[in-house]
Amino acid sequence: MSHSEVPDHPTRDAGFGIYLHWPFCASKCPYCDFNSHVRYAPVDEVRFLAAFKAEIAHTAARTPGRTVSSIFLGGGTPSLMKPETVAGLLDAVAAAWGTTPDVEITLEANPTSVEAGRFRGYRAAGVNRVSLGVQALNDPDLKALGRLHSVAEALAAVETAAAHFERYSFDLIYARPRQTPGAWRAELTEAIAHAAEHLSLYQLTIEPGTPFFGLAKAGRLVPPDDDASRALYDVTQEVCDRAGLSAYEISNHARPGAQSRHNLLYWRYGEYAGIGPGAHGRLVLPKGRTGTVTEKAPEAWLARVERDGHGIVETEALTPDAQGDEYLMMGLRLAEGIDPDRYAILKGRALHPGRIEMLLGDGLIARTGTGRIAATARGAPVLNALVAELAG
Repeated sequence: MSHSEVPDHPTRDAGFGIYLHWPFCASKCPYCDFNSHVRYAPVDEVRFLAAFKAEIAHTAARTPGRTVSSIFLGGGTPSLMKPETVAGLLDAVAAAWGTTPDVEITLEANPTSVEAGRFRGYRAAGVNRVSLGVQALNDPDLKALGRLHSVAEALAAVETAAAHFERYSFDLIYARPRQTPGAWRAELTEAIAHAAEHLSLYQLTIEPGTPFFGLAKAGRLVPPDDDASRALYDVTQEVCDRAGLSAYEISNHARPGAQSRHNLLYWRYGEYAGIGPGAHGRLVLPKGRTGTVTEKAPEAWLARVERDGHGIVETEALTPDAQGDEYLMMGLRLAEGIDPDRYAILKGRALHPGRIEMLLGDGLIARTGTGRIAATARGAPVLNALVAELAG
């Protein structure tokens, strides 16, 4: 299929991205429900790299004519990989599809797995942006969150990232037990002093199946209630806005032009391939937009790829209803909001004018100068209710 024969899609201009999931961690954090696994024997990186290459080749054969605009190495802890493994992954992606001249290549790293030589190796491999899992600038809270690093180690890792990459970001988790608005304000202010262009700031959520869920159920961990969480959210917006790091998405803050392009691709409902154990993808195939899911367990994924050439266990043709709802759910997270015309093309029907007028009247959404619909500062904290109302 030539480039001109690539299936058309309303969100084609959002780009084509690759998500590479490295599922291994040094330890499992008690709040984490991601597909991450601890292995006490060394991981056979050569064997896993060969499997990644096979799955990349399989996916590329299904998606000819694309050019990759962003690559994200997530996990797990991708910074546990040797730089040569990262180089092998990136070379395979470039060979399979080709990349844009300004391709964004992000690697997630934990402060405990950062050292200058390794970062030099990642830079040489082609990585041009790193995202550090700092999570807190408070040693007792880091310990409570199950993190293996101290505040001093985290800040040293940020310095190392700054020395090797023009673009870097780090994550913090707030709405932690007993956290006060004053303490969060001070911690966030300190974080911004070390952040060049981007911060990801997530409210702690208690996910079923995690150790934190069991502790919360037993009354041994008490997260802030809705009012306290809202106060912490308001502090987040105020402090970041004042520092020039406005929210471009519910949990992500950046200076103008410094947004994560890969994240934007997801939220603008672009096309992306999910490669590796437990990775999800959204591909536009000849029969339409399709969801893919790979085998979650790393060794089972490896065996499946070695047998079949890929680890995909679910392929779902997305209905117009599902596409419209996903576009709405993802796009309303963005400060720029959604394009109602694109929604109508995806869904097969327009948004209900009466529901729009009601939410406009309540001050929960607003029309932008370009005709888009965006959640307001008042609407953003109740996003799920907005999506349910508009999708109904």
